[in-house]
Amino acid sequence: MNSKIAFITGVTGQDGAYLSKFLLEKGYEVHGLLRRSASADVVGSRLKWLGIADKIVLHDGNLTDLSGLIRVLQEVRPAEVYNLAAQSFVKSSWQQPLLTGNVTGMGAANVLEAVRIACPETRFYQASSSEMFGLIQEPIQSEKTPFYPRSPYAAAKLYAHWMTVNYRESFGLHASSGILFNHESPLRGIEFVTRKITDGVARIKLGLQEKLALGNLDAKRDWGHARDYVEAMWLMVQQDTASDYVVATGKTVSVRDFCKFAFEHAGLDMEDHVSVDERFLRPAEVEVLHGNPTKAKEKLGWEAKTSLKELVIEMVEADLERVRRDQHL
Repeated sequence: MNSKIAFITGVTGQDGAYLSKFLLEKGYEVHGLLRRSASADVVGSRLKWLGIADKIVLHDGNLTDLSGLIRVLQEVRPAEVYNLAAQSFVKSSWQQPLLTGNVTGMGAANVLEAVRIACPETRFYQASSSEMFGLIQEPIQSEKTPFYPRSPYAAAKLYAHWMTVNYRESFGLHASSGILFNHESPLRGIEFVTRKITDGVARIKLGLQEKLALGNLDAKRDWGHARDYVEAMWLMVQQDTASDYVVATGKTVSVRDFCKFAFEHAGLDMEDHVSVDERFLRPAEVEVLHGNPTKAKEKLGWEAKTSLKELVIEMVEADLERVRRDQHL
């Protein structure tokens, strides 16, 4: 087993792309699991954006196919496995609760089982989520805060989280979970509110649309940059003892304020353009998430580097560039 081989599920997603770049810069050979998709032509767009699409070895597979996962891991023999794949859009999880359970929950258990069977010495990282805290039981959430999931997505993530703990304690796997609070970037999917905002700002600025319809503007989140957060994933896997860590900035901001920053950067007033549409409200809202990253700072030496304003500006500028290119402006 080569200590510099990493295997990433969800390699074509936001976090998978940034983690791949981070690991390549550290001299890793990076392998990724690629789900068969109808949009094969755009599936590698994030890897292309970062200029690393040709540097990653991709393997066909799916989290729901245990035998396929075992075969891939037997072939690759990675030192580190990062399970980032999921049905990750909270709103869709109410429309597709069983799919979300199968992929986000059982899928993680399949990867753990494949590691246990094919390469038990491999170090494993599970992408847990702050959404597991849901209806918050403490004003600031740490590793010791009780969970109260408020969506099928959060419930599935919680199953995956506890299975990771159980595989660590029952089978001795070096299996850690990062309870990541919201982390964004120019590579965020367009369906997520932050990217919906920055794409909308770009289109309004360039005269392509007038209005931007959003859901709950008063929801508060602890937002960081995905590029910072993937370093925390790697640091967890390097520790002598596996554990679980909250990864967050320790600051909370409303959707309204995120929106305001984005419009201000483009020289616009959000009040002229933003409306609330009930279609974008969740059946059960998570009003506020606010992480306590003390353990990550003390044990991993990690803290968020990018401020919210820097993140918003980077996202708005990237979307202005994208829209100009796509519209030939």
